[in-house]
Amino acid sequence: MNFLNQLPKTQVIQSTFEKDNYVFLDLSVTNEELAKIDVSNVSAFQDYLNALYQKNNANIAYGGYNEKRNLYRKSNVFKQNEAKERDIHIGLDLWIEAETPILAAYDGEIHSFQNNEGYGNYGPTIIIKHEHNGEIFHTLYGHLSVKSLENKTIGQKVKKGEIIATLGDESVNGNYAPHLHFQLIKDMQSHHGDYPGVCHEDDLEYYLNNCPNPEQILIF
Repeated sequence: MNFLNQLPKTQVIQSTFEKDNYVFLDLSVTNEELAKIDVSNVSAFQDYLNALYQKNNANIAYGGYNEKRNLYRKSNVFKQNEAKERDIHIGLDLWIEAETPILAAYDGEIHSFQNNEGYGNYGPTIIIKHEHNGEIFHTLYGHLSVKSLENKTIGQKVKKGEIIATLGDESVNGNYAPHLHFQLIKDMQSHHGDYPGVCHEDDLEYYLNNCPNPEQILIF
């Protein structure tokens, strides 16, 4: 997917801060600090985020691509079967307050949208299809507000930088602290309104190829 290197850098969140200051957030199994808090508790996790912001003079946290996490043990959504539990994150998370406007990364059209309800799931999700120099790719925006799905239609045209949604809170986003799950996807296969954002180690090679690191196209 070398054509991604030719794409202009873009933004997918429109913050209300005078200046956006980003800090990397490590949610991997190797982060010993996470063992001290209940990451499944939204309030406790938000306190952890706020302390990270204060320590680093930041207001937005990002990270998570190709990151093995314990976070998903709280939900049956990630259990493929008794022996295989999906725990490697293959999108990028941008942690910022609920109701933050979400922007289309590039010109395109709505491929699909859906409210993926359930504890630990995406909640409201929008997927946009893009074409660049004859190559097709998709961007997925997860953990949105319910109102983000209103007045959406398959094939609806969107422009780069257009507000397409707002972030949801824990009551609708799968019970997480507010954040955007942003993912690049080459082949959607038969998926509509949903696509795996977490995979098992056995499938990692495929998903890293089909879902390249979004950091390469984003402005921080």
